[in-house]
Amino acid sequence: MIEFINLTKRYGKFTAVDQLTLQVPEQRAVALWGANGAGKTTVIKCLLGLLHFEGCIRVDGLDVRRQGRAVRQRIGYVPQELAFYKEMTTLEMATFYARIKGAPAERIEPVLEEVGLSEHLTKLVGALSGGMKQRLALGLALLSDPPLLVMDEPTSNLDTAARSQLLQLLAQVKAAGKTILFTSHRVEEVQMLADQVAVMERGRLQFLCDSANLASRLGLRAQVKFIVPGHEVERALEVLRGEGLEARRNGVGVIVDVLHGEKARPIHTLRRAHIEVIDFEME
Repeated sequence: MIEFINLTKRYGKFTAVDQLTLQVPEQRAVALWGANGAGKTTVIKCLLGLLHFEGCIRVDGLDVRRQGRAVRQRIGYVPQELAFYKEMTTLEMATFYARIKGAPAERIEPVLEEVGLSEHLTKLVGALSGGMKQRLALGLALLSDPPLLVMDEPTSNLDTAARSQLLQLLAQVKAAGKTILFTSHRVEEVQMLADQVAVMERGRLQFLCDSANLASRLGLRAQVKFIVPGHEVERALEVLRGEGLEARRNGVGVIVDVLHGEKARPIHTLRRAHIEVIDFEME
C-alpha cells in the first residue's frame, strides 16, 4: 500500500529523515514510534507531498511527487493540530469538506453518526469539546471513504475518557479494512491499534517489531503505586523484593518498578501472600 524507499529529508545541514525504507501493507496498521525530533511527523508530511524530499514514496504504486493529486485522493489525514472554522456548525463544516473532497453529500450524516456526532450537527465547532473536535477530524478524513488513513499523534491533546472513545472508533475503522499509518508516543494505543511498529531515532529507522513486543524491545518500565494496610507495608516490601521486584516505601503504601508488560505482576504477588491491596495507580 505504502512504500518508503530511501526517504531522506534535509534542512540545510540537518537531516530530519535519513534513508528510511519501510513498507505499510494493505489493510494493516503501522505506527511510527519515537521521541520528539525522531522524524515521525516529517515522514507524514513527505507522504502528503507537503515537503520536498530525496528518495521515493509510492502509494498503490503511484509516485507521491509525480502523481501527488491521485495519491492524496487515497488518503484521509488527521493532523495533530486541528484547524477548523469555529463559526461553522458541525454539519456545515462537514459539508464544506465534502465539497472540497468531492465526497457525495449523502455520506455526510452517516459518517458523523459513525464518529458519534449526530446529536451535535447544529453545534458550533468552536463550542465542541476537544474529544468531539478530534472525532470531527476523523469523520472529515473518512468522508471520501479513502483506503488509507494517516494520523499524526491523534490522541495527544485528549483526556483519558476522550482518548478511550477515539481509540474505540479507530479500532472500528481498522476492522473495516482501512490501511492505517500513525505516529504515537503512547504504548497502550500502539498496542491496541498497530500491527507493526517502526521505531525511529534521530531520523533513522532503528528496528521493526510487532506492537505486542514494543515495550519489551525498548525495555520500557512503569511505576505501580499500592496502598496496603499500614501494618502490612513492611511485609509487602519483603514479599515483593523476594520476587525480584524493585519495591520501596511510599508513605502508607509501596511503589514498585516493573517492566511495562508486567504491571499486574505485583498484584498477583501480593494476592498470593494474602496481602490486601486497598487501592493502586500506575504511571
